[in-house]
Amino acid sequence: MLPREQVEATQRYRKKRRRIITFSILGAFLLLVLYVVLVGFTDIVYRTNPGISSNTTSTDWPVFQHDMQRTGVTGFAGQLPRGEVAWTFQTGKAIHSSPAVVDGVVYFGSEDGYIYAVDAATGQQIWKFQTGSWVDSSPIVVSGVLYCGSNDGNMYAIDAATGAEIWAFDATYAVRSSAAYADGVIYFGSDDWSIYAVDAATGQQKWNRHTDNIMLSSPLVYNGVVAIGGMDGYFYCVNAASGRQRLAYPTRALVPGAPVEVDGVLYFAGSTGYLYAVDPMARNWPLENALRKYWLAGYLYGIAPKPPNLSGYIWSISLGSLLGPPTAGPPVVVDSTSTLTAADNALFVGAGDLLLAVDRETQQEIWSFPTGDRVLSSPAVAGDAVYFGSNDGTVYALDRTTGDVLWQYTTGDEVNSSPALAGNMLYVGSNDGILYAFK
Repeated sequence: MLPREQVEATQRYRKKRRRIITFSILGAFLLLVLYVVLVGFTDIVYRTNPGISSNTTSTDWPVFQHDMQRTGVTGFAGQLPRGEVAWTFQTGKAIHSSPAVVDGVVYFGSEDGYIYAVDAATGQQIWKFQTGSWVDSSPIVVSGVLYCGSNDGNMYAIDAATGAEIWAFDATYAVRSSAAYADGVIYFGSDDWSIYAVDAATGQQKWNRHTDNIMLSSPLVYNGVVAIGGMDGYFYCVNAASGRQRLAYPTRALVPGAPVEVDGVLYFAGSTGYLYAVDPMARNWPLENALRKYWLAGYLYGIAPKPPNLSGYIWSISLGSLLGPPTAGPPVVVDSTSTLTAADNALFVGAGDLLLAVDRETQQEIWSFPTGDRVLSSPAVAGDAVYFGSNDGTVYALDRTTGDVLWQYTTGDEVNSSPALAGNMLYVGSNDGILYAFK
């Protein structure tokens, strides 16, 4: 037998070793938890670059919704369009693409497979570029280069002066999203369920972020974050430099429209008629969306406290609840929305067959204007007027303060292209295949 002193020394050694192993495992676990928290919930490990924000170099209407904050508002000078047709330009099929206007040229796509450049004053064709399918995407023009997607699966870079192809990036499936430009990179969504970042000069992919459905929304870039709506029930904010996801905000609705950024807040609408205000710099806490449904269930059964607001939540409202007095029965159901336009404190949005003006500070209706069909065209604001199209085939101009009709013009088919304003003219496409210029 071993001496008692040796047995006790051995036992002390084993206890000490067990403590060291236990504390080592616990320390390693705590370090892993800390790392997961730092990666998933802070910018300490993966920082954003606040210098990366959407920008363009034109003061005309170079991109969908005028500017890279997607406000849909132009500082229009001089006589506003009065609804007189200055000229029309006929294409081979419907025009869903919304025009861009830069340096006296109007650029747009058509379902006949072409991207067109037309003289803004006369309507004379300057060039056309053939793609392999419909062009539903709206072009963006930056520093003499036009970027536009096609349903043939390509994002094209085209010389804006000559119509010559510079490069084509193959995203495999249709590109209906209108691109955002920031710091030499083009960002857009694709029907292959991905968000892409592509070098604007070379067409080389920098990163892509896979989602759970097609991406129709047009992104914007704010403080190093790419913000874009998804058709999978989420609104996404990802790191512009790496594509790393920061926020997946659940909407339980399709978000085909673009967000608009005002004073550091993102506003967007969903297909079920809800309007959202979200903090673009927020982040999901680890496993938030996966665990939240169980937390909610526990709260409903009375065994858990009320869960906190969603990460990024500022407010959300049902547009249908704003329409009509509460005593008039159930609220109106809005089954479709357009991209928002933001002018001063007002948000303008197509809601079902209405154009609705909402105060973004109070979230109350300012006015609503009924049309004969769904309003998918995104409004454009200049001076005291708001312009938009309806699937009833009409282009409308309303007083932005009262919602009264200033003028209207009926085209030959649905108008879901969004208007552009430049040089005292209004440009908008119709499903009758015609681009209209109003003076």
